[in-house]
Formats: sequence, structure tokens, C-alpha cells
Amino acid sequence: MSIFQFVAKENAKRADAFIPLQVETLSRSECVRLIEEEKIRINGSVISKKQPICIGDVIEITIDPPKQIDIEAENIPLDILYQDHDIAVINKPQGMVVHPAHGNDTGTLVHAVMFHIRDLSGINGQLRPGIVHRLDKNTSGIIIIAKNDQAHLSLAEQFKSRSCEKLYLAVAEGVFKEQEFCVENYIARSTANRKKMAVSDSGKFASTDFKVLEQYRDAALVECHLHTGRTHQIRVHLASIGHPCLGDAEYGFKRNRYSLAGQALHSYQLTIDHPATGERMTFTAPPPEYFQELIKKLQKS
Repeated sequence: MSIFQFVAKENAKRADAFIPLQVETLSRSECVRLIEEEKIRINGSVISKKQPICIGDVIEITIDPPKQIDIEAENIPLDILYQDHDIAVINKPQGMVVHPAHGNDTGTLVHAVMFHIRDLSGINGQLRPGIVHRLDKNTSGIIIIAKNDQAHLSLAEQFKSRSCEKLYLAVAEGVFKEQEFCVENYIARSTANRKKMAVSDSGKFASTDFKVLEQYRDAALVECHLHTGRTHQIRVHLASIGHPCLGDAEYGFKRNRYSLAGQALHSYQLTIDHPATGERMTFTAPPPEYFQELIKKLQKS
């Protein structure tokens, strides 16, 4: 069990809406559950989910360790790039789902992590132990795991405040007119297909810097620097300018010229402040074999 405490810096109408915005990895439903179990207190007192928040209120959250039920650890190979008492950095393969959900109740990153790493944070509950952020199933690369609650909260705050740096590599369709550019707009869930995201004025602000590293005959290797972390952000941004990721069945072209299993997108570098020491650390994951082979084919075309 651990206790996380912070001071409200603004007023809010409802505790169950305000608190998840401050603790990014805490969902609203999880927040309501903690309130009902009297594990969230304001100024030392038990609250209701409709409790208003005032500037200066001291909010205290009691977090239980994850329950070891339902999910069984699975001996799935993991490429662990770095590990210490507080964090583990993993190079996730393409095709692996991060956490269990409907239709994916086995073979996920969480199942593998539970086998290889004993201690994990419990903030996201038993289905997502240690999970601070996520990558799409067919996006490969770096994902960081929190091994205790304080590390989890520190990392979550870094993702929320954008103090961490996230760099991706993408292979995108077409010939780019500019070598370096920024895409900024608003992204929301698509009204036509709830499984997809779309550019929408009603959405959340999203910003990505792009740099063309190599231009091929009809595709390019592009470095993507995320300034925000919206769902499918890079894929939506590239598609919005007519250059979707190769192999992206959801946002790209119907043809799959290179028989790819999914979008050619790889999270190759992550820079964070270590949650315990404060040291600025950069982790790099080499692109997977399929990605490197794709580059070789494009270089020869």
C-alpha cells in the first residue's frame, strides 16, 4: 500500500472529474471506485464523487498493490533494455498488445512483464500493473514500466507535463515537399468509426514535429517528435497530410505493397528524468528486423 498526496492548484466542480486529470494514469471509473472505498480523502476527510475542489485542498490517494488474480504470468520472451529498482525499459515487438482487454486475454505485454518482473506499481489496477503509457498493437519500440507507485506517479507526471521526449521512426507513403515541418491540430475520436481517431475542432490539441531522414522513390523514412500524446497521434497526423504510414490498414491506403503486418512505426527513443534520482536518461531501441528489411527494399527501389 502507498499514499500519494498533492495540493489542488485550481478550483473544480467535481472530485471524480478533477483528480484523474491530475493523475493521468488514473481513469475516472477507477477514481470513483477509490472514492467509494474511502481511499481518496480531501483535507483528511472522506468525500463523495461530487465533492467540489478548492485551491489549496490537500488530496490524498491510498493505492493498494495489484491483486495477483485473473492474469497469469506467461513466459513470453522480453527484450529488456534497462532495469533497476524503480523502472524497466522494454522494446515491445510489433503485434503484441500492451494490456489485457476484450479479445486479448492472453499473450499481452502485461502477461510477459508479470513473469519477468516481480515488483510492479498498482496504480492502474490488476489488469495494467506497471503500465504508465502504451503503444498500439502494431507499433513496436520503447515502453517504460513502473516497478513501484512513486515511480509510476513521477513518470505519469512527466508524460502529462511533456517533460519527457519521445522520438519515433515511421516509413510514410509518398514524396515529401518539405524536409522538416510541424503538424498541429486537434484530435478526437471519430464519429464515423469509434475505433479510430480523427482531426476535429472538438478534440484535444496535438503537436508533432517531423523530419525526413531519407526520401525514396515513393516513400520516406521520417523521424517523429511527439510534443503531445494523443491516441494514434502520429498515424493521424501523417494521414492528415496525405502521407500515412506504410502498412497502416486503418489510416492508410488499402493496398499493402510490402505485405506488412501493420503500420511501419517504431518508438525508438525515450528520454525521462529518473523517478528516484532525477538523472536525465535516454533509452534507444533499434528498429525491428522487418523495419530494417523494408528500408533496404526502399533504398534499392
